[in-house]
Amino acid sequence: MEVQILSRKLIAPSSPTPPHLQNLKVSCFDQVAPSIYLPCIFYYPADGDQNNEKRSKEMEKSLAETLSLFYPLGGRYIKEEFSVECNDMGAEFLEAKVGGFLSQFLEREEREQSEMASHLVAPLFQAESSPLVMVQFNMFECGGLAIGISIAHRIADAFTIGTFISAWATACRIGSDKVHCRPSFQLGSLFPPKQMPSSSTGTAPGTDIKIIRRRFVFDGHTLSKLKAIARDGDSEQLVKHHPSRVEVVTALVWMALIRVAQARHGHLRPSLLRLTFNMRGKTAMTTPDYSCGNFDAISTTTHDCARASSSDDIYSMVSSKVREVGEALGEDSVDTFIFSCWCRFPWHEADFEKNEEKD
Repeated sequence: MEVQILSRKLIAPSSPTPPHLQNLKVSCFDQVAPSIYLPCIFYYPADGDQNNEKRSKEMEKSLAETLSLFYPLGGRYIKEEFSVECNDMGAEFLEAKVGGFLSQFLEREEREQSEMASHLVAPLFQAESSPLVMVQFNMFECGGLAIGISIAHRIADAFTIGTFISAWATACRIGSDKVHCRPSFQLGSLFPPKQMPSSSTGTAPGTDIKIIRRRFVFDGHTLSKLKAIARDGDSEQLVKHHPSRVEVVTALVWMALIRVAQARHGHLRPSLLRLTFNMRGKTAMTTPDYSCGNFDAISTTTHDCARASSSDDIYSMVSSKVREVGEALGEDSVDTFIFSCWCRFPWHEADFEKNEEKD
């Protein structure tokens, strides 16, 4: 399937950012985030009465309105100053035509579909002074849509991205006045930039790397069996709580990766698992409900996070974990695997489809 870019434009916030908000210092967590975009793709089947040109205009208008709330996302990142210049230069909005039907694309084998999906979103690596939000509105021949949204990881973690997309979808579907979340951008003042160790997990823009995507689906019955196996196998009751779905799947995948490494090298090797998780609401330190930016921890336990009651406590905890991962990545004899979980984020609320009966 061929993807042809039809148009490219910048969508500025509908309301100008006030002068006192035009420079936003990022947090110490933002400064170590990799220079990549985090991509999401939302698929919509063809509707007999669907007018994609009208839908595109509605998305542009609601994007402008949402950028007024999430005003830093309409600006540009200034690496040397650890800040975002909230200059209202806007998000990039692309319209693209895709050859073939959406149903044909979704029915393709996983490997072929994965390779094709990379053309439905913006590039993974972020150049300096690039837009922080890039949207690709893909129109299939059948009238189906694929909306690819990429947001710079430098100023947004999965929670921020999910909150922004959910707010935008609400604005597009039923109007910006129905968006109830009010994002906060105070993390930079609570956790100002510091000299933090590099985790060496980012890759310089332009670096030629190979990314392979694979999807493995675990249904409810399989997850229940995995949880039962984990409980029954813990005869010494080393685990004091019932494992979650994420924990059992992570453990299974990690075990498989360890065995792959053993087969490749001919012996068992030390293995380190890095799992990031959302710290909002998990520390003794109070932060705004919709704190936007990067506020993830590299976790081996939630105990330290629960005890952290100040910005210095949290900084010390995270920098220690970052240093540990960085040292492990520098060891050729240690296998390091990075996991993340996007569960419990508002992805299901990210519905751009209008319900005409309620309008």
